[in-house]
Amino acid sequence: MHLNPALLKLRWLFALLLILPLLGQAEEVLPSWRDGPSRTAIIGFVEAVTEEGGKGYVPPSERIAVFDNDGTLWSEQPLYFQILFAFAEVKRLAPQHPEWKTQQPFKAVLEDDHRVFAASGIRGLMEIVTATHTGIDTQTFNQNARRWLATAVHPRTHKPFTEMVYQPMLELLSFLRDNGFKTYIVSGGEVAFMRTFAEEVYGIPPEQVIGTTFATRFQDKDGQLSIQRLPELTHNDDGPGKPESIEAVIGRRPILAFGNSDGDLQMLQWTAAGSGPRFMGLVHHTDAKREWAYDRDSKIGRLDKALDKARAGAWTIVDMASEWRRIYPFEATTGE
Repeated sequence: MHLNPALLKLRWLFALLLILPLLGQAEEVLPSWRDGPSRTAIIGFVEAVTEEGGKGYVPPSERIAVFDNDGTLWSEQPLYFQILFAFAEVKRLAPQHPEWKTQQPFKAVLEDDHRVFAASGIRGLMEIVTATHTGIDTQTFNQNARRWLATAVHPRTHKPFTEMVYQPMLELLSFLRDNGFKTYIVSGGEVAFMRTFAEEVYGIPPEQVIGTTFATRFQDKDGQLSIQRLPELTHNDDGPGKPESIEAVIGRRPILAFGNSDGDLQMLQWTAAGSGPRFMGLVHHTDAKREWAYDRDSKIGRLDKALDKARAGAWTIVDMASEWRRIYPFEATTGE
């Protein structure tokens, strides 16, 4: 049986119309990532663990992906954004605490004396964070954090902090979830602060956000129920604290982990030490023009030992300058 040439041409055209949308979808995978080693590694890994019957297949229940937040999902310069929130809270609360005018490190914050504040070290920082993050109930804290996020802007870009997120990483999170992964934040940031924006910004619900934690206490005061935030740190979710919290909260070893600093090293090592397919990634801040360039000598997001381990272990190191076509959602995509 011979088909009419016109009918045959029509069938080919119809088939092409069916295929074109699929081709368009394929082109849209990680569109803000340039073709290069990192994009290739990510896509190859996801294809390997999702191919049923393949030797690298991982069932959906075991497709756990963990991400640091500061410097991995959003910017962290010139200071971690949560510290900027704490500074703003000190200034907002100062009228209720006249003693802060002469008491360090509060005096340094009120006078924007960064040199004196830096000299107070981690102890001074914890004083500021404890004063602004505890002694109140969880609802009040959440309201304070959301109010600041809704009004504050980044000192360099003048964009809301929730827009200082990395478009390529937003695409990666979506790509993983589309392929059956469960995505978690595992960060040194305070957990309640991150939970105020993580679902809206990253699509990660609060129960999948893990971070540094203050003690809490249930309170029933004349029938008014609340969870009070206490000035006692119960878990520091940095360095070795990350695999510890992954084990305690998730109960499964991740098969994919992304970080950007030495504080993420143990999380990446813990992921790498598992059996079967593994993916370990580092965001390397190399773009001084569009973002910042820093690694070994930076006081914020220092990347030194983890960079050496990544190179020795053939982990994926994302060169921000060369591999990301755009960094933030609000900026234009650059050419190849």
